[in-house]
Amino acid sequence: MRIKIRSPRWYDGVDNASHRPYLRAVGFTEEDFSKPLVGVLAAWSELGPCNYHTLELARYVKEGVKEAGGVGLAAPTIVVNDGINMGTPGMRYSLISRDLIADTIEAQFNAHGVDAWIGIGGCDKTQPGIMMAMARLDLPAVYLYGGTAEAGWLGERELTIEDAFEAVGAHLSGKITQEELRRVEELSFPTYGTCQGLFTANTMAILAEALGVSLLGSATPPATSARRRAYAVASGRAALRAAELGVTPRKVITYDALYNAAVTLFATAGSTNGVLHLLAIAHEAGVKFTLDDFDEASRKVPVIAALRPAGPYAMQDLDRIGGAPRILKKLYRAGLLRPEALTVEGEPIGKLLERWQPPAVPEAGVLYDVERPYKPYSGIRILRGNLAPSGAVMKIGATNALKFEGRARVYDGEADAFKAVAAGEIRPGNVVVIRYEGPKGAPGMPEMLKVTAAIVGAGLGESVALVTDGRFSGATRGIMVGHVAPEAAVGGPIALVEDGDRIAIDGDAGLLKLDVPDEELERRRKSWSPPKPNYAGGLLAKYAALVQQADRGAVTTPSPLSVDY
Repeated sequence: MRIKIRSPRWYDGVDNASHRPYLRAVGFTEEDFSKPLVGVLAAWSELGPCNYHTLELARYVKEGVKEAGGVGLAAPTIVVNDGINMGTPGMRYSLISRDLIADTIEAQFNAHGVDAWIGIGGCDKTQPGIMMAMARLDLPAVYLYGGTAEAGWLGERELTIEDAFEAVGAHLSGKITQEELRRVEELSFPTYGTCQGLFTANTMAILAEALGVSLLGSATPPATSARRRAYAVASGRAALRAAELGVTPRKVITYDALYNAAVTLFATAGSTNGVLHLLAIAHEAGVKFTLDDFDEASRKVPVIAALRPAGPYAMQDLDRIGGAPRILKKLYRAGLLRPEALTVEGEPIGKLLERWQPPAVPEAGVLYDVERPYKPYSGIRILRGNLAPSGAVMKIGATNALKFEGRARVYDGEADAFKAVAAGEIRPGNVVVIRYEGPKGAPGMPEMLKVTAAIVGAGLGESVALVTDGRFSGATRGIMVGHVAPEAAVGGPIALVEDGDRIAIDGDAGLLKLDVPDEELERRRKSWSPPKPNYAGGLLAKYAALVQQADRGAVTTPSPLSVDY
């Protein structure tokens, strides 16, 4: 193979004779210098199960690269485990890690002149971080998911990590014993891999297929499956095939591809983080794709997947019936996808889906048809109103209550809100408002699974609502509204809410309203002043200085194509 896009500037010719010894020292032969140099990026860490095995997958990817005529070299990037950090100061580093991952990939692969690359991700932010880097570098590249963990079992009950978080709330409210909590803790996460429901990690893996940056069918095999290794080899081959065809990420990550991903997000009731991450990926690709585009798509798509937390099934159950392609083919046949969107396989997604045939396995309640959906409305709805002029996000697919009105209980941070829930101070009819947890305010826009799970575990999931400028875990369910923009730290209306104010949430109409007269809000605004930043130095302060609002994807870089939003 003679495809050497840019590596000759680093390694070919007499003037680079002093560069080649560095690669000879790690095993390069004379013949290797004539081959394309392919980076194999592994988001790896032993600080949790999600990316525990990605170095092993990198070895299989390198086999595929070798088979296709290239030579692969592995490089790492960081991982922040979201689940471990829920409700702790560490969660402020979660979203920050997404942009750091994209930056480290840019630095490593641009510094060393790779011709193509494959990125292996697992836990929540490693995936969009890799996809953002794909768009930014615009070199031939393929995304490979590390795979879901297997579900646990407690008798006949299928467990996921969602059960462990909600069991905390159930125990605090006296619904289960300490011993019952311990059994859920012990059994809820039996293998390495990512959290088992359609939480953020599995959501982003499925969206990668819809977006066209991963091989069709590669999202759902569990981390422990031999098929995961087979997809690793195939991904290595595919990156060089993409290079041969001249297929680069910005030819794949188009408006139509982003639309397909949004439709898939809504049809599966996936994580609200999917909105934030697709906005960031679009930003890196220089594609104008905004909350208005999400809103338009959300009004056309029902929920067809009964996956947790919107339904009872885990990712491994979807895998048994054919995985993400079975979802995508249903959407394609219903005319809800843009079939001409190109994929990293060098063909439009419509052609790939035409050829794909589902296994002869019944859907068994895991999936439904568009004409007879699991829920007749979209999984996520964009809300606007005087409380969120720039938008907010609600996962209506994970609640049976699309509308809610109640009185505000206001907390200037997640920790105080959790204490109130744990102490039994939250009552039916309350709207828990958690503010100063946005991109700049926290900083880092932390997820609220600890407090949302406590609310649900306490049996208040349909009688209490929560509104925040922070984020939610993909495992969050109930009447929860996040990503409120502008955030409190920059003077958004959420900063002006007071205890007892009436708030109306309408997931059907897409409305988030603070029932306070404009003149009263103006009076409050005049007495409001920005809070002192939580951090004066270091990474968190740097992030707070750079980050944009949630409706822009909470990105930290200017658009490469100066897209006018």
